Amino acid sequence: MPDVLTLYRQVSRLPQGPRIFSTLFGLRAPYFATVRPRFVDLRPNYAELTIRKRRRVQNHIGTVHVIAICNGLEAAMGALAEATVPAGKRWIPRGMDVRYTAKAVSDITCVAETDPGQWAGDDPIVPVRVRATREDGTAVVEGVIELWVTDKPR
Repeated sequence: MPDVLTLYRQVSRLPQGPRIFSTLFGLRAPYFATVRPRFVDLRPNYAELTIRKRRRVQNHIGTVHVIAICNGLEAAMGALAEATVPAGKRWIPRGMDVRYTAKAVSDITCVAETDPGQWAGDDPIVPVRVRATREDGTAVVEGVIELWVTDKPR
């Protein structure tokens, strides 16, 4: 299978390309498919996807459950990491620190971002900024997912 960024660039040119890519991403990482992420943008240091507000991801008060949102944020982070990690390196999540800042009463946009310099140093810990927003632009979850980035074994 081609790398994630190459696949995204190839497939996103097709009619329904982002939908196709999102489905393929869910097949590669099946747990993320539970929230049905729809990728909007993917490039080095940036990933954006949406999660529709639907019954399957709602909690008892009718808002999008924060764990579903965290799954979306982790999917965005994973796509970003695959699109950005330098050749010869590998990554694994090290931890997630998030704050719930508002009710998730609409579809949710999940964004993961890094700066190019974060990948170049000797520090194996790469913090990925994550943010989830409602349709009105209000942040509902904000935080950081730390990655452990090391050399691939020879």
